[in-house]
Amino acid sequence: MIVRVRDEADALHRCLELLRAQTGVGEGAEVIVVDNDSVDGSAAVARRHGAEVVRISTERFSFGRALNLGASRARGDVRVALSAHAFIRDPDWLERISAPFSDPAVAWVCGERYWPDGSLLRRPVRFDARLAGGYPRWGYSNAAGAFRAQLWERRPFREDLPAAEDREWGRHWALTEGRVGILDPSLLVEHDHTHDPPGAIFSRARREAAGFSRFLSDSELAPARPLVSEWFWDTRFYDNAWRARASPRRAARLLGERVGRRRG
Repeated sequence: MIVRVRDEADALHRCLELLRAQTGVGEGAEVIVVDNDSVDGSAAVARRHGAEVVRISTERFSFGRALNLGASRARGDVRVALSAHAFIRDPDWLERISAPFSDPAVAWVCGERYWPDGSLLRRPVRFDARLAGGYPRWGYSNAAGAFRAQLWERRPFREDLPAAEDREWGRHWALTEGRVGILDPSLLVEHDHTHDPPGAIFSRARREAAGFSRFLSDSELAPARPLVSEWFWDTRFYDNAWRARASPRRAARLLGERVGRRRG
């Protein structure tokens, strides 16, 4: 388990308690906490839970570099990435997220709630080259996902991307070697940024768009229609179009995506 944290001591405590309560393969699993210059005692919390702590400075930080640093300290054949504020829902989650790796074609596994069009995902989906080509911004997530160590050793996460290093990595294996990923709604964890302040949503969307812009073509990035048109018509993930159009958080996300794409 590789857990990334920055000044989230309370969340980290809960995250690690849930990890230690895992049954099956979770019993005795090694836990590595990658701490990004926390000043709130996060590292001490990690050590109290028996985790190994690896520090990464803010100056050197990228999501890919933090994951690579943690993964380099791990020994397991399956490595599980988790944000400190991502909370496992049930005691056999580690066992279930590890099970698909018995298929040698599987490169990664994670939870997912939605299809790219915003409709609910109701069963596990094998993310293959066809889906990777058709939905280039969809796929693997390091917020709470597992990846095959042997593949990571051959090709670590890209450290030059400000975000979307997980999507790029998962897509790479589908397109180059015909590997598959598993998107399973039953593996969702408690991890929700939809109620963050608009400023935080803008910054996250900008980083993600900048990351995508470094490995996707212009045609793959997003529709080229004007921002106002996208704001009016693209109401994915909302059950009411007018509620979507009135949401400042949604507006912040759309604007952040446009700014990040230009600066990628």
